[in-house]
Order: sequence, then C-alpha cells, then structure tokens
Amino acid sequence: MYLSLLRRYLPTSLLLVLSFVPARLLAAPKVHTVTLGPSRRAPYVPTDATPETKSDEASTLRVRALYVDDRQKEWTTGEIHDVTDRTFTVRRALRLNDALPTDPAPRWVWEPGPWLMVDRISGHITALHLPDFDSVVSNVVWFRDYAAYCGIATTARGGLFAVVAQLGARKAVVQKKIGEWPQSNHFIPVCQLASWQRLPMRVTIQPTGGQATTYDVFGSSSLVEEGDNSDEN
Repeated sequence: MYLSLLRRYLPTSLLLVLSFVPARLLAAPKVHTVTLGPSRRAPYVPTDATPETKSDEASTLRVRALYVDDRQKEWTTGEIHDVTDRTFTVRRALRLNDALPTDPAPRWVWEPGPWLMVDRISGHITALHLPDFDSVVSNVVWFRDYAAYCGIATTARGGLFAVVAQLGARKAVVQKKIGEWPQSNHFIPVCQLASWQRLPMRVTIQPTGGQATTYDVFGSSSLVEEGDNSDEN
C-alpha cells in the first residue's frame, strides 16, 4: 500500500535513490539509556602519600559504574553535575595495576581520574581535557558549563594556577598563577573548594593557607555541543 502511494506521488528518480539508502539510515534515531549503578566503597590511597603518612591518609573512594544501554562503559566517582537537561559531567574512577615488576601478580588500586561529559540521549561519552588539570591537586567545582579549580602547569613556566575552564572553549577563561609548584610539605588539600557567585558571575579560589582571590567570569553562552542522536555506542 505504502509503496504504491510512493510510486504515485514521487518521481521515479527519487524512488531509485531511496531504494539504495540503507534501512538503518531511514529509521528513527535510537535513544540510549544512561544510568549509574549503586555506590560502593573501594580502597584508596592518595598518590602523594608517603610511608610515614600512608596509614593516616588511607581512605576509601566511592565508585559507581556508568552504563549505556545496560552495558558498563566506565567507573565513576563523586556526584554528577547537570550541565544541561541532557548533558552531565562526572569524574572517572581508574583501576590501576600498582604491581612492581618483581611482584608475582597484579595489584589493583583505585584512583580518581579525569572528568567525563555524558550525553543522556546519544549515550556518547567524551573525555574532558581541562587545562592544567591534575588528578591529585584539582578539586573541580562546576557552575553551568564552567569548571573552577587549582591546576598545575606542566610547561616551562610551572607553578600552581587558579583555573576556570568552559566546556568547548579552546582556552581557559581564567589562568592565573597563585603559587609555586612543586611544594615540599604542601597542604592537603592544596586548595579550598572554589566558591561561585551567580550575578555578577564570579568565582573565588584560595590555596590552603594562602590568600583568596576573586575572578570575574565573562560570557554566558554555552559551548556544549549536543548533536543528533548517535548509534555508535
């Protein structure tokens, strides 16, 4: 019935083109299901711990599995941040092999890793490369599509930096040196959690034991790319 209607109203040339288009391209885009599993505790020792401080600093890391269509894609830690109604960020949790070359078997340890951006509709997961981000030093505080934290410069300039990064932007919105790095016997945490203000948009970043500095953040248009549904996952 539908074929006869198409033949009646569509040109023959268009029907020939449609006949060669794969059926999967004509079908409606697939909507994926993104879920987080239950939280569980995992042993965790900070990478900058020493034999003298290990027993005091040893703690646990809460980790959760990230699923797309009931398939586990990543391990995560901490709370998610809703950037938009379909996109959120969450920190990745890494399970690393801590075995020495002389150890007879793998020795698995957990570490907080970089940040991920997840699209609830397409199921696409993007690894975020935040400027000067350091997995030990940087405690990111999100507001809208902005991330504020202390970072470590790995270039020749070196040092501890106050950083504000916007998703999708090539350069940091704020990148100001606030101290030297590395530091012997540094505070833990190295910086206090950033404090955001909405109107006007400002953020205050303070190294632990140092002076707090407030930065104006200009720009209000989100650069988050939310493309069409993708069936890649």
